[in-house]
Amino acid sequence: MGDIRLMKGNEVIAEAAIRCGCDGYYGYPITPQSEIMETLMLRRPWEETGMVVLQAESEVASANMLFGGASAGKKVMTSSSSPGISLMAEGISYIAGAELPALFVNVQRGGPGLGTIQPSQADYFQATKGGGHGDYKLIVLAPSSVQEMNDFVDLGFELAFKYRNPAMILTDGVIGQMMEKVELSEFKPRLTNQQVEETQGNWAATGKKKNRERHILTSLELQSEKQELHNQKLQAKYKQMEEEDVRFELINCDDAEYILVAFGVSARISQKAVEILREKGIKAGLLRPITLYPFPTKQIQKLIPQAKGFLSVEMNAGQMIEDIKLAVNGKLPVEHFGRMGGIIATPAEIVEAVESKLIGG
Repeated sequence: MGDIRLMKGNEVIAEAAIRCGCDGYYGYPITPQSEIMETLMLRRPWEETGMVVLQAESEVASANMLFGGASAGKKVMTSSSSPGISLMAEGISYIAGAELPALFVNVQRGGPGLGTIQPSQADYFQATKGGGHGDYKLIVLAPSSVQEMNDFVDLGFELAFKYRNPAMILTDGVIGQMMEKVELSEFKPRLTNQQVEETQGNWAATGKKKNRERHILTSLELQSEKQELHNQKLQAKYKQMEEEDVRFELINCDDAEYILVAFGVSARISQKAVEILREKGIKAGLLRPITLYPFPTKQIQKLIPQAKGFLSVEMNAGQMIEDIKLAVNGKLPVEHFGRMGGIIATPAEIVEAVESKLIGG
């Protein structure tokens, strides 16, 4: 067994960043994710690995610091909560447009506006539909446990560098604040500048070499024809993501007729609801998207022949349901159940929603 501890989700994000060889964290405090930066400051990784940890003057600044660090081929990340991510939106769009790898963590809280410091899943649209200006996509990972908070830091960086694209861990205040047993990852050393040159030297700004052209990293292209070609290249990359890196979990779906689709903490609660429904003789199952983008559209379509209906369970007014409806394409009923304002649904409420919206409806 590895290094097993009882830790809070936010603390695990910080520890995982150090252990996966992260070069720099640039953040700004906001509830309910402030423990990420607090833990990093307490851990003092600059003494251990040389990792930079900096509290920026704002969320806007931290996003643009990521642009700089990523341009040099370094593993860089930030974290925030819903309003803070909104402030980063312009920088995220620039990073996506410049095709740079970076990791963002959003520990969601209720909105809109300042809202509440209680948990939410109302940033689904923002995360999966771009969130900022222009046609771009983020790789979006949705952990449902403290263990996955650990695992998805390294995976987020892996996917970000594979596609030279920003990735986001979209979690919530429940997973961020709860404590669970977690097996921490093994330490990976930070790459040396020479190793960065060897692995990212075909695009990163690592210093002009005599035998290559300058690497110009920008999201600006004033010629429409060239900008269109660039956009077409990006769209081809997103298509590759959809073919190669869809992740999901199926629970009791082999014979399921009523299928719940839920992510994050809602998936944990929905799993208990499935157990209750099964005890009542109702063939229920759970599809948990792990990548919210790329979304498991094809897997939902595979379940259509056996299913009688789908229920989207989210802590919002109904966002992921749109992607489920697109996948189902009108062939079956698709309903939504959600609580808002930081209220967490109970398994009993989800069971009642299945019975009233799908079976009784």
